[in-house]
Amino acid sequence: MSKDLVVILTALNLEYEAVRRKLAGPRAHLHERGTRFEVGTVQGTSCRVALGLTNKGNHSAAVIAERAIQEFSPVAVLFVGVAGALWDTARLGDVVMASHVYAYHGGTSEDDGLKSRPRVWETAHGISQLGAHLARVGGWADESPGRGRAPQVRFGAIAAGEVVQNSRISAEARWIRQHYNDALAIEMEAAGVAQAGHLNGAPVAIIRGISDRADGTKSSTKDRDRQPRAAANAAAFAVRLAVELVGEQEQIAMSRADRARTGDRPREHVDNTAHGSTVGIMAGSVQSSSAHVNAAPAVSRPADLVTELDGLRDRLKRHHAEGTLDDDTHREALAELGFARRAAKEDTPASRKRATMALKRLRGLVADSPELLAALAPLVAAAGDLS
Repeated sequence: MSKDLVVILTALNLEYEAVRRKLAGPRAHLHERGTRFEVGTVQGTSCRVALGLTNKGNHSAAVIAERAIQEFSPVAVLFVGVAGALWDTARLGDVVMASHVYAYHGGTSEDDGLKSRPRVWETAHGISQLGAHLARVGGWADESPGRGRAPQVRFGAIAAGEVVQNSRISAEARWIRQHYNDALAIEMEAAGVAQAGHLNGAPVAIIRGISDRADGTKSSTKDRDRQPRAAANAAAFAVRLAVELVGEQEQIAMSRADRARTGDRPREHVDNTAHGSTVGIMAGSVQSSSAHVNAAPAVSRPADLVTELDGLRDRLKRHHAEGTLDDDTHREALAELGFARRAAKEDTPASRKRATMALKRLRGLVADSPELLAALAPLVAAAGDLS
């Protein structure tokens, strides 16, 4: 698995551009069969996104999703775009994240009518939990003057079929609302992406901005007015979700490294660092100890730097717990630290430079904390020496 990469797929160019605007330095990535992706980094984070266009329909979406999963082994696949609301629960501009997806065209035609035989895919529990958390804490929506009320995130079923639905009174419209009356939105790609994720063991989330009501009022003119806003809202929530997913993977990796390092560390070990002060140690028994005065421990190898970066993570966690680092700063600092750690492990001239830049960005984030700045300064210098 690529622990720092999330795949985001869209069906329309409008939706694609809404996501692409949030990426820094997108570069073309060509699949061997000709499918074109762009890989960029979410601005201000270490989260990479592989962005692809599926075009309309579940079948095309399934094929492109399969290729993306095989090509990138992502943390997750997010399908992002616009949809029609089946009920008045979701307002125009709101975002719907699927709790589960119906392929509503499954059925059997009998003398007494069409009987529903849907396929259903549930969203992975971890992504559902994270999506609900982001909706609660807020702060994910783009704030621009004149945009009106802030969009809300709603969770429920999404129905996916093979035709554009724009009626409340047609036979098919009535049938859908009768048999799938818990579906909040309707669209044309989610079932294909969900199936591809299921077959490949990849978590999938479907995120849709409401651009119409699938009730006969949909038109080209109204789409031109409403789709950009709905697409932008869906993109904003999806990109924030991607950043948080990558951040979770980084924290899991660091926690495992901490446990492994703790298991190898001799018991009763003391390691003190002081800057311009006196170090005193009082203990009944001290073994395998070291004290560093006016400097941090020497860091001369990539492995040493990775170990010291893991230690810095513990300091960030402590400052966050004590309230000296707010949630946003802590999250961004962990993202930069994770980026620096991965770059240091690669141990190439280019990766060392990336590690140095990430640590410098981290230094800017913790500029208000003298203790963290003091701990970070020798690591920035060490990364520079390695490069």
